[in-house]
Amino acid sequence: MSVNNKKLGGLMGLCARAGKMVSGEFSVEKALKEKKAKLVFIAGDASENTKKKFFNMCEFRNVPYRVLDTKEDLGHVIGREYRAVTACTDPGFAAEMIKQLELEEMEG
Repeated sequence: MSVNNKKLGGLMGLCARAGKMVSGEFSVEKALKEKKAKLVFIAGDASENTKKKFFNMCEFRNVPYRVLDTKEDLGHVIGREYRAVTACTDPGFAAEMIKQLELEEMEG
């Protein structure tokens, strides 16, 4: 999955600027445990341990997640340095991002 989708990238940036996106392993883990995370993005080039950890945490808590490009791309769209994992904490933003991801998946 790619953050090159302009609409998805724009939504992620807007979400981050609105303060509704947390990033970094510690913050995302905390958001998941506190049931605040609504959608999690994991960088495709994150370590296997990091990916497995967050796949398992998301599946256990029924939180949707997607693997996107690289740590550099993931950080860039939210206006940060490299990020292995980020989470949207706003249900409205999360629903719109999921809609964009599904449209991209259908277009193939």
